[in-house]
Amino acid sequence: MSSGLPVYATPGQRVWFYSFRVICGLIFFFLIAPIIVIIPLSFNAQDFFTFTPEMLRFDPDGYSTKHYRDFFTNPDWQKPLWNSLKIAPVATLISVSLGTLAAIGLSQGQVPFRRAIMAVLISPMIVPLIISAAGMYFFYSRVGLQGTYWGVVLAHAALGVPFVIITVTATLVGFDTSLTRAAASMGAGPLRTFFRVQMPLILPGVISGGLFAFITSFDEVVVVLFLGAPGDKTLPWQMFTGLREQISPTILAAATVLVAVSVLLLATLEILRRRSERLRGMSPG
Repeated sequence: MSSGLPVYATPGQRVWFYSFRVICGLIFFFLIAPIIVIIPLSFNAQDFFTFTPEMLRFDPDGYSTKHYRDFFTNPDWQKPLWNSLKIAPVATLISVSLGTLAAIGLSQGQVPFRRAIMAVLISPMIVPLIISAAGMYFFYSRVGLQGTYWGVVLAHAALGVPFVIITVTATLVGFDTSLTRAAASMGAGPLRTFFRVQMPLILPGVISGGLFAFITSFDEVVVVLFLGAPGDKTLPWQMFTGLREQISPTILAAATVLVAVSVLLLATLEILRRRSERLRGMSPG
């Protein structure tokens, strides 16, 4: 049948079939509604965090892009934005480099205590962030990195490494190791084998992990509050400060921009995931 139910489905199966979709729809609405609400609010012509009568009447006078103009022109917002853009790519590059090497190493069967090492490496995404931030603060203050640009970059890189390890490890599950042995038998060295044979096949997983690491770094605020100097204030830090000290609707515009960027990156991740499955023969071309 076109609905996805077989013709011989029982009444109970039909009820569950449609009930399951209704439940999934309600869960999706519960998760997405708080995000959707901020988008129209960011176009509020007034400096309020609520829908005005003009907005509810869909009066054009109730809508304005002034909060977006403030976000893209006000130095109080532009400097944190550029700080985030300076920190996140470097942290992502470090995360991808270390995470990819760790995933490839842990994929080797002869590595002892692989599960224990994996647990330690992915612990930053399991341990509560406030605990990780406090630990980083005490450690980095001892080595002179607290309150520095590189301190924030290395902290964000540590938070991004687990995402790279998980995505690259998942990609390596379907990797044919006979390809690397064939390359070695033909005289290719380890580096050439890696860049010419292995990397092209695991590249979708590497890029996916890098995107997750970038999002983690770009949206992170707790670690920056512990390790960042006032001159290293990032966009999430500015949003947190704005909510605590001055309730500016520009925060809604900034949040909408971040949501749009996140959706774009997630769409890219889905495209890369499907490409990875096609390369490994897990889905039709």
